This record gives sequence, C-alpha cells and structure tokens, in this order.
Amino acid sequence: MRRFDLSTIDAAAAVLRDGGVLAYPTEAVFGLGCDPHDRAAFERVFALKGRPATQGVLLIAASFEQVAPYIDLAAVPADVLAQVRASWPGPNTWVFPRSERVPDWVAGAHAGIALRVTAHEPAAALCRAFGRPLVSTSANPHGELPARDLPTLERYFGERLDAALDAPLGGLDRPTVIRDALSGAMIRA
Repeated sequence: MRRFDLSTIDAAAAVLRDGGVLAYPTEAVFGLGCDPHDRAAFERVFALKGRPATQGVLLIAASFEQVAPYIDLAAVPADVLAQVRASWPGPNTWVFPRSERVPDWVAGAHAGIALRVTAHEPAAALCRAFGRPLVSTSANPHGELPARDLPTLERYFGERLDAALDAPLGGLDRPTVIRDALSGAMIRA
C-alpha cells in the first residue's frame, strides 16, 4: 500500500484517476474511495469490504458545486436546498433525489443518493485535487470496526489496497449522521 500525505495529494488523486482505490481520513474514520464513475474501481471497493454492492455508498465532496450535478434539483424545494446548504460544509450527509448523472451502481438498490460536502480539510483537499466527488464508505471488511489508523488499514487490506492518504481524522467519535433531505428523517444517527 502506497502512502501519500497532504504534500503529495496530487499524486494521491492520480491514483483515483487511474482507477485505484485509496483510503483517506474522514471526520471520524478512514474511508475507502474511488472514482464513482469507474465501475471496476467501485467493484474493487466492495470486494475489499466483502459487502454486497446493492447497499450503495455516499459521495463526499469539497463544495456544493461538486455535488450539484448528482442532485435532481427540480425535485428539491428551494427552502430544503437552502437548509441543506446551510449545513455544509460540515459533518452532515443528506439523501437527495438523484439525477441521471449518478451511476446506478453507486446508489445500489436506493432511489436517492447520499451526499456530503465535508469540512474535514484532508478529505476536502483530496476532492479538490481529484476535481469531483469521491465514493466514501468506511474502510473495513464487512462486520469489522472501521479503520481509524494506518496500521489497521494495513492489517485489514495490506497490498490489496492501492494507497492511503496519511492525514489525521476529523475528531468525531462516530460517522456522520445521514438524513433524508426532503423529509428531514434520520436514516443514521
């Protein structure tokens, strides 16, 4: 597993552009990321996790402009969109009606798409270097606790993982909450 840090973030983004799977720090745990439009890379994420791809994943981004193309904006009332935007960047994941731009494999069996504009600078910097949102799913084999450090990543995945961004987590004790944007209903507390 190759390691990158914030000084080599462009090289980390190149791994993603080349179809690689990269672990990176999020607000609470390491996430596994890839280009959401690269189906082979996406399938590798699920093979690493040993998890059914029908569960879908969320996308993490550095700005609203990065996630806007994935939202069916015509289906989202202006006041709802304003409320969500006021919560970003931040540790808030929202499920939206998805646009046609969302690959079916990313959403899995779900009608919507879960999106987060992160305030965690290492993850945001990676999204900026990559130029668009990344797949974000916890870095762990199915049934194991999510990795919170590089030694755990190494133990879980070893050389099967292409690379990792060595930077600090964001300080949260648990993964971000997930809410439905239209109803406000809590999906994950």
